[in-house]
Amino acid sequence: MKHKGIGRRTFLTYGALSSAALLVPKWALAESDVLKVGVLFTSPVTEVGWVKQHHQAAYALKDKYGDKVQISTVDNVYTPQDAERVFREFASTGHQLIFGTSFSHGTPIQRVAQRFPNVSFEHCAGIVQQKNVGIFEAKYFEGSYVAGAAAAMASKSERIGFLGAFPVPDIVGAANGFLLGAQSINPNITCTAMFLNSWFDPSAEKEAANSLISQGCDVICNMSNTVAANQVCAERGVWSVGYASNMEAFGGGKQLTAYMLDWGAIYETAAKQVIAGTWESTSRWDGLAAGIIKMAPYNDGLSADHIAQLKQIENDLASGAVQPFAGELRDQADTVRVAKGSVLSEEDTRHINWFVKGMVGQLA
Repeated sequence: MKHKGIGRRTFLTYGALSSAALLVPKWALAESDVLKVGVLFTSPVTEVGWVKQHHQAAYALKDKYGDKVQISTVDNVYTPQDAERVFREFASTGHQLIFGTSFSHGTPIQRVAQRFPNVSFEHCAGIVQQKNVGIFEAKYFEGSYVAGAAAAMASKSERIGFLGAFPVPDIVGAANGFLLGAQSINPNITCTAMFLNSWFDPSAEKEAANSLISQGCDVICNMSNTVAANQVCAERGVWSVGYASNMEAFGGGKQLTAYMLDWGAIYETAAKQVIAGTWESTSRWDGLAAGIIKMAPYNDGLSADHIAQLKQIENDLASGAVQPFAGELRDQADTVRVAKGSVLSEEDTRHINWFVKGMVGQLA
């Protein structure tokens, strides 16, 4: 069944409710009440990718609760001013549960949440938790670490590439994870990183992918919101790694794997708690162990032994037997960042702003 959200232009024309809505106490929904859920996206909903996975998780609530839940989505909103306006309109039109789905939604969602203390907000990729703002994130670096190991198994040039949207900690961490996973198989391998400084720009993705290939990268991990880079890889005969969704259908047989995101449990838990009146702000950071990160099937071009090794790496990451940011770790300037026998703390990992040794490129 195809679900349709409310268009951005239409939604922004809605009038706000009176300030009395701010005073409504939080309680469990009555049997006849409908939970209104609002979700904001920075880019369009496409067949696969980041936005698709959030869209899918949101509408899974409709499939589970039926008429008990009403879903409103607004896409292609990327400026802080517009995001704040949409969050405010969601809150003032009776939405009891509101999701922000981008790091860039941070300031807007925090401001609106202060004005609507009885509305529950959930911010994906958020770093600031408030009384009525929960934050949740995925350990992308776990998925990219496995993908990096696969990349090293497939690479002939010992040069791989990473293409990201912005140099924010989540993506920087994933880029480092990709290289560290590759170096766990081949210590000599290097990775060239490039950033688009855009959440959605297929043309820029194509250009960047071609640039990485021209520089000798024969495996490219694309952590952005379209399949443009994967398609370039297919056209030029190099390996690709998908992100957020399984992009195999767009990989021309050259996708090694993809690290996929499944937000369903987080959306369902939040909705269930709001309905029951038990929702509280939490901070969640989950990966392979919780099923938030999942690996797509490995390409048949990898040997059976390599695939078995990759599945073991998955298990070891999930159990904690393998720690991607275990020392000794040095940065690009050859400065020790994590001493031997130590592991980068969760706090430092979530705010990482440096590249590991072997990475080519700058955080810009």
